[in-house]
Amino acid sequence: MQQEPTRSPENQELNQELNQEPNQEILGESDSDFLLTPAQEAAMLSEFGASVDDSKYNLQDPDAEDRDSKSSSNLNPDLKLNQNTEKTAFHNHFIGHMDLLADQRTVMKYLDAHQGWFRRCANPFKADPIGETGYAMGVGKVGAMGFQVDARVGLNLLPPDENSVYRITTIPIPEQLPQVYDVDFQAEMRLQEQALDVKADHQVGKNALMTSVEWDLNLTVTLQFPQFIQRLSQDMLQKTGDGVLGFIVKRVSKSLTAKVQEDFHKTHDIKVPKHIKLRR
Repeated sequence: MQQEPTRSPENQELNQELNQEPNQEILGESDSDFLLTPAQEAAMLSEFGASVDDSKYNLQDPDAEDRDSKSSSNLNPDLKLNQNTEKTAFHNHFIGHMDLLADQRTVMKYLDAHQGWFRRCANPFKADPIGETGYAMGVGKVGAMGFQVDARVGLNLLPPDENSVYRITTIPIPEQLPQVYDVDFQAEMRLQEQALDVKADHQVGKNALMTSVEWDLNLTVTLQFPQFIQRLSQDMLQKTGDGVLGFIVKRVSKSLTAKVQEDFHKTHDIKVPKHIKLRR
């Protein structure tokens, strides 16, 4: 699925770093880590007239060693927070597309049976079932400037409505400890069947059907930062957070869409002719 390009002229260098093709250096130790590299952090600071050598921006958590020695705590051990600190909200609007070489009824039957495809297509992002229609999806470590969280979100894959529109909404993750972040995930997915005028000698046959899937995501992540991160300006936090969130959405979407498209055609034994270019 392709994300509509968004670039902020105030932070162009950082945006170029975040919008480049994902690679191991950006993603961290595993395919599901999203940690800014030192080069990206330097670009962020430079945009705001700061330097990584400036002691003001030596953002090491002074409580990190103390947390390591208290691993038995029953609270979230990731951060020490000031309870009076206001949370900062980051937003991302994403529009994606995916084409599947089949009629709409076949596509809907596949989508409805998400217990069979969602978890295997979500890999390397872990997805644990919650009831009949929900999943606790982990996207790995997310962070920058010495701050990181192990992000998870509960997703509820709702059945289609009378107009064959699918929706995904946020649900609580059972028994999860209080976190320093909140996620509001609201997605809508629409299907449109159309005929393809292809040559009769291809396996798909003459006047084959294709179903185009379009989905619209509005995502808001609210974070409560520890005191050492609050030394950064609000403008810097906002622009960096929005950029990191957009990168995560793009990375997860690209991975999930490619695997769903491949899985659908494979499980239905559909061979896509080379001259037919399917969007994803």
